[in-house]
Parts: sequence; structure tokens; C-alpha cells
Amino acid sequence: MDTRHFDVIVIGCSAGGFEALRTILQPLPKDFPVPIVVVSHVAPDFGELLAELLGRRCAMAVCEAEDKSPLLPRTIHVAPAGYHLLLEADRTFSLSVDAKVCGVRPSVDVLFESAADGFGGGVIGIVLTGANDDGAHGLRMIHDAGGLGLVQDPAEAKSPEMPLAAIAAGGADFVVPLGEISSRLLELITADRAKAGGGRRRDRAAE
Repeated sequence: MDTRHFDVIVIGCSAGGFEALRTILQPLPKDFPVPIVVVSHVAPDFGELLAELLGRRCAMAVCEAEDKSPLLPRTIHVAPAGYHLLLEADRTFSLSVDAKVCGVRPSVDVLFESAADGFGGGVIGIVLTGANDDGAHGLRMIHDAGGLGLVQDPAEAKSPEMPLAAIAAGGADFVVPLGEISSRLLELITADRAKAGGGRRRDRAAE
């Protein structure tokens, strides 16, 4: 079992992403302690609706991330449509209308890269179904910073391009069937909290 301390879980998806997100997030309990941040490639008129639909199906609190808003425990934060979402080291969000990355905004790569820069080995990155290569570079950055990369098994993804690209880029520590990702997260975080004495941050150098 992995014994790292994790501060945040970041998830990226595109085509077929809503059902994949529902499958992962719905089983997580209301008191799941680690904040989750989601970037999904959605149409502008579907941005707020994504957070609303997830909120109806998840025990955890769900909200749309706002500029300068804090990263909250026990909460799923969803990127607003039309904005890149960045996670700062002070545990706040920034929104950007910079140029599209991989042809999209919000971009999974932008979120993942900012999480790797700000939280290093404290990040779990997850790449799900999607029809381009967004997220591949960012997941590799998370992996190289000491974090953990999970990728949905492309054989079962509605659109396998994003998972395949993430695997090819070398950022995947584990390739996991979609139905097993939530249980893997529960195992990782339960082990982390047990070893950390209820959430106390450990010295990475001692691992």
C-alpha cells in the first residue's frame, strides 16, 4: 500500500466524462477528507449544470470553483466552463482566460501542472475518458513531482485517446478499471490518515 500523504485529488475528463465522474465520485462518503478538483471539457452552457448534476448524486459537497476561493476539505470543486482553473500553493484557486491548451479551456494540463507545482508529491492525478491528449503532460508532471498518477483503463473508456496519451507520456503509476478507482482512492486515503495520525503532515524525507 502506498504510504504517501495526499493533499488533493485532481481529475480530468472529456467525452463520456460525466458518467465516469459519477461512477468514481458517487461512492465516496460525505466525510471523505481530501478535496477533489475536476476539469471536464464541457460546453459553455453546461458548466454550472455539471456541478449541479454531480451534487445531486454525490454525498460529498459539490461546488463550482471561483477565483480566489479556497480549496475545501470534503468538497468536490468543478472548473467553470470557459476558464482555465489553477490551484495555488496557498490552497486557493485562480481562473484564467489565457489561450486554449490542447484546443480547450478549461484544460486538464493547466490544472495538473499547477497542482504539481504547488503540492508536489501530495497530489493524486486521475485521467479519464476523453478524445484528445489533454492531461498527458500534466499527469507526467505530477508523477515526476512525486505524486501518484491513475489512468482509467483505455479498453473500457468511451473515448480512449486521453487515457492512452497519459499512459504513453509515462505519467501512469496505475491503469485501473473505472469501477475500481473509488475503492482505490478510499484505500489510499484511509492508509494515509491512519499512518499520519489523523491528518498530521509527515516529513516527505522520511518516506
